[in-house]
Amino acid sequence: MAVKAEMNPVRGIRTFPAFPLVLGVVGKDEKNIITLSLVHVFSFNPPLIGVGISPSRHSHELFHRSPDFSINIPPKELVEESIFCGEKSGKDMDKFEETGLTAVPGKKIGTPIIEECLVNLECRKTQVFDTGDHTWFLGEVVCAQATENYDRERALIYWAGEFRTVGEVIRGR
Repeated sequence: MAVKAEMNPVRGIRTFPAFPLVLGVVGKDEKNIITLSLVHVFSFNPPLIGVGISPSRHSHELFHRSPDFSINIPPKELVEESIFCGEKSGKDMDKFEETGLTAVPGKKIGTPIIEECLVNLECRKTQVFDTGDHTWFLGEVVCAQATENYDRERALIYWAGEFRTVGEVIRGR
Protein backbone atom coordinates (compact mmCIF):
# COMPACT_ATOMS: atom_id res chain seq x y z
CA MET A 1 0.00 0.00 0.00
CA ALA A 2 1.25 3.51 -0.86
CA VAL A 3 2.33 5.75 2.00
CA LYS A 4 0.11 8.83 2.25
CA ALA A 5 1.01 12.12 3.86
CA GLU A 6 -1.56 14.19 5.67
CA MET A 7 -2.17 17.60 4.11
CA ASN A 8 -4.06 20.80 4.76
CA PRO A 9 -7.79 20.19 4.00
CA VAL A 10 -7.89 23.12 1.54
CA ARG A 11 -4.99 21.59 -0.35
CA GLY A 12 -6.86 18.30 -0.23
CA ILE A 13 -9.88 19.85 -1.95
CA ARG A 14 -7.58 21.27 -4.62
CA THR A 15 -6.42 17.77 -5.53
CA PHE A 16 -9.70 17.19 -7.39
CA PRO A 17 -8.68 16.33 -10.97
CA ALA A 18 -10.45 19.33 -12.50
CA PHE A 19 -13.27 21.79 -12.19
CA PRO A 20 -15.45 22.86 -15.10
CA LEU A 21 -14.90 26.44 -16.14
CA VAL A 22 -17.87 28.56 -17.17
CA LEU A 23 -18.68 32.17 -17.82
CA GLY A 24 -21.65 33.17 -15.70
CA VAL A 25 -23.71 36.12 -16.90
CA VAL A 26 -26.14 37.96 -14.68
CA GLY A 27 -28.31 41.03 -15.07
CA LYS A 28 -30.15 42.71 -17.89
CA ASP A 29 -29.39 46.43 -17.63
CA GLU A 30 -26.46 46.08 -15.23
CA LYS A 31 -25.04 42.89 -16.71
CA ASN A 32 -21.75 41.26 -15.79
CA ILE A 33 -19.64 38.25 -16.75
CA ILE A 34 -17.87 36.25 -14.04
CA THR A 35 -15.56 33.29 -14.56
CA LEU A 36 -16.60 30.44 -12.31
CA SER A 37 -15.09 27.08 -11.46
CA LEU A 38 -17.39 26.28 -8.53
CA VAL A 39 -20.11 24.87 -10.78
CA HIS A 40 -22.11 21.74 -10.16
CA VAL A 41 -25.14 19.86 -11.43
CA PHE A 42 -27.44 19.58 -8.42
CA SER A 43 -30.27 17.67 -10.11
CA PHE A 44 -31.15 16.15 -13.46
CA ASN A 45 -34.91 16.21 -12.91
CA PRO A 46 -35.57 19.07 -12.67
CA PRO A 47 -32.30 20.19 -14.30
CA LEU A 48 -30.60 22.32 -11.62
CA ILE A 49 -27.18 23.96 -11.90
CA GLY A 50 -25.46 25.67 -8.99
CA VAL A 51 -22.63 28.19 -8.93
CA GLY A 52 -20.63 29.20 -5.88
CA ILE A 53 -19.65 32.87 -5.61
CA SER A 54 -17.65 34.61 -2.89
CA PRO A 55 -19.45 37.54 -1.19
CA SER A 56 -16.37 39.66 -1.99
CA ARG A 57 -17.14 39.50 -5.74
CA HIS A 58 -19.14 42.24 -7.49
CA SER A 59 -21.32 39.58 -9.14
CA HIS A 60 -22.41 38.24 -5.76
CA GLU A 61 -24.82 41.14 -5.22
CA LEU A 62 -25.97 41.00 -8.87
CA PHE A 63 -26.78 37.28 -8.53
CA HIS A 64 -28.78 38.07 -5.37
CA ARG A 65 -30.83 40.76 -7.15
CA SER A 66 -31.42 38.96 -10.45
CA PRO A 67 -34.20 36.38 -10.92
CA ASP A 68 -32.08 34.53 -13.50
CA PHE A 69 -28.58 33.94 -14.86
CA SER A 70 -26.88 32.15 -17.74
CA ILE A 71 -24.09 29.60 -17.66
CA ASN A 72 -21.90 29.64 -20.76
CA ILE A 73 -19.24 27.04 -21.55
CA PRO A 74 -16.33 28.72 -23.34
CA PRO A 75 -14.10 26.97 -25.88
CA LYS A 76 -10.34 26.86 -25.35
CA GLU A 77 -10.00 29.73 -27.82
CA LEU A 78 -11.56 32.01 -25.18
CA VAL A 79 -8.99 31.28 -22.47
CA GLU A 80 -7.71 34.88 -22.35
CA GLU A 81 -11.25 36.31 -22.17
CA SER A 82 -12.08 33.80 -19.43
CA ILE A 83 -9.03 34.81 -17.41
CA PHE A 84 -9.88 38.50 -17.90
CA CYS A 85 -13.47 38.00 -16.70
CA GLY A 86 -12.19 36.21 -13.60
CA GLU A 87 -9.48 38.70 -12.71
CA LYS A 88 -11.23 42.01 -13.44
CA SER A 89 -14.25 43.46 -11.67
CA GLY A 90 -17.32 44.43 -13.66
CA LYS A 91 -17.99 47.16 -11.13
CA ASP A 92 -16.16 49.75 -13.22
CA MET A 93 -16.36 48.30 -16.74
CA ASP A 94 -18.49 46.42 -19.22
CA LYS A 95 -16.73 43.09 -19.68
CA PHE A 96 -18.63 42.45 -22.92
CA GLU A 97 -17.11 45.61 -24.40
CA GLU A 98 -13.65 44.95 -22.94
CA THR A 99 -13.43 41.34 -24.21
CA GLY A 100 -15.37 41.67 -27.46
CA LEU A 101 -17.75 38.89 -26.38
CA THR A 102 -21.26 39.17 -27.78
CA ALA A 103 -24.30 39.43 -25.48
CA VAL A 104 -27.32 37.78 -27.08
CA PRO A 105 -30.77 38.05 -25.47
CA GLY A 106 -31.83 34.90 -23.69
CA LYS A 107 -34.78 33.02 -25.18
CA LYS A 108 -36.50 32.43 -21.83
CA ILE A 109 -34.71 34.71 -19.35
CA GLY A 110 -33.89 38.41 -19.10
CA THR A 111 -30.14 37.84 -18.74
CA PRO A 112 -28.15 37.49 -21.97
CA ILE A 113 -26.08 34.53 -23.10
CA ILE A 114 -22.63 34.65 -24.74
CA GLU A 115 -22.74 33.95 -28.47
CA GLU A 116 -19.13 32.73 -28.75
CA CYS A 117 -19.56 29.97 -26.14
CA LEU A 118 -20.05 26.30 -27.01
CA VAL A 119 -23.03 25.80 -24.71
CA ASN A 120 -25.51 28.25 -23.20
CA LEU A 121 -27.75 27.31 -20.28
CA GLU A 122 -30.47 29.76 -19.29
CA CYS A 123 -31.34 29.41 -15.61
CA ARG A 124 -34.16 30.74 -13.42
CA LYS A 125 -32.88 31.16 -9.89
CA THR A 126 -34.58 28.74 -7.50
CA GLN A 127 -32.52 28.74 -4.34
CA VAL A 128 -29.72 30.64 -2.58
CA PHE A 129 -27.76 29.38 0.40
CA ASP A 130 -24.51 30.18 2.16
CA THR A 131 -21.85 27.51 2.67
CA GLY A 132 -18.62 28.55 4.33
CA ASP A 133 -16.95 31.28 2.29
CA HIS A 134 -19.25 31.04 -0.77
CA THR A 135 -22.91 31.53 -1.57
CA TRP A 136 -24.50 28.97 -3.86
CA PHE A 137 -27.01 30.18 -6.43
CA LEU A 138 -29.09 27.36 -7.88
CA GLY A 139 -31.03 27.74 -11.07
CA GLU A 140 -33.37 25.55 -13.07
CA VAL A 141 -32.18 25.23 -16.65
CA VAL A 142 -35.15 26.46 -18.71
CA CYS A 143 -33.37 26.64 -22.09
CA ALA A 144 -30.20 24.94 -23.34
CA GLN A 145 -28.38 25.31 -26.63
CA ALA A 146 -25.10 24.00 -28.01
CA THR A 147 -23.10 24.61 -31.16
CA GLU A 148 -23.54 22.13 -33.99
CA ASN A 149 -21.09 19.26 -33.63
CA TYR A 150 -20.39 20.27 -30.03
CA ASP A 151 -17.07 18.78 -28.95
CA ARG A 152 -16.61 18.80 -25.17
CA GLU A 153 -12.86 18.38 -25.65
CA ARG A 154 -12.78 22.08 -26.67
CA ALA A 155 -14.34 23.13 -23.34
CA LEU A 156 -12.08 24.66 -20.70
CA ILE A 157 -11.45 23.10 -17.32
CA TYR A 158 -9.47 24.49 -14.39
CA TRP A 159 -7.01 22.35 -12.50
CA ALA A 160 -4.49 23.50 -9.88
CA GLY A 161 -3.94 26.94 -11.40
CA GLU A 162 -3.95 25.73 -15.02
CA PHE A 163 -6.53 26.21 -17.73
CA ARG A 164 -6.84 22.97 -19.68
CA THR A 165 -8.88 20.89 -21.99
CA VAL A 166 -8.94 17.15 -21.61
CA GLY A 167 -5.26 16.20 -21.69
CA GLU A 168 -3.97 19.56 -22.95
CA VAL A 169 -2.68 22.51 -20.92
CA ILE A 170 -3.89 25.76 -22.48
CA ARG A 171 -2.17 28.26 -20.18
CA GLY A 172 -0.78 28.39 -16.66
CA ARG A 173 -2.00 31.05 -14.27
